[in-house]
Amino acid sequence: MGVAGGADVVDCVAEYARRRQRGVCVLSGAGTVANVALRQPSAPGAVVALHGRFEILSLTGTFLPGPAPPGSTGLTVYLAGGQGQVVGGSVVGSLIAAGPVMVIASTFANATYERLPLEEEEEGSGPPMPGGAEPLMAGGHGIADPSALPMFNLPPSNGLGGGGDGFPWAAHPRPPY
Repeated sequence: MGVAGGADVVDCVAEYARRRQRGVCVLSGAGTVANVALRQPSAPGAVVALHGRFEILSLTGTFLPGPAPPGSTGLTVYLAGGQGQVVGGSVVGSLIAAGPVMVIASTFANATYERLPLEEEEEGSGPPMPGGAEPLMAGGHGIADPSALPMFNLPPSNGLGGGGDGFPWAAHPRPPY
């Protein structure tokens, strides 16, 4: 996602999630921002106002389409200042792009908010295992034995490669360039 200079990065991503009715998981960002307000983890409840231009080092977060409970949507950013100082925290106000900002994100249709742990009546209502079988446990410790579970309902590996390893694309090796 490209955010134009002068626009609020938080508002742009939130508006995208709302209009498209999609969940957005922000993975990364690059660009320069100015005049940021952050809540830092080391000072609970304290908001730090940063004036000037800062380079984005890290940008992560989530946005869910409404109705989402407070706290389930927002951004965390780490910034580098002109003198090499690094500061970061949760964005509590605007995050104004000082130039073009590139946001790398994944979007999800039908994104929903789930409160954990699940209620007892919901625990047994998960999707059934392929073939109606229960997962096989390794050593009786409640951990599934991965060698006993089918991968994508494909046959297990025969160790020879070339399509017999359970991956359909392996049957057609990539031609040399």
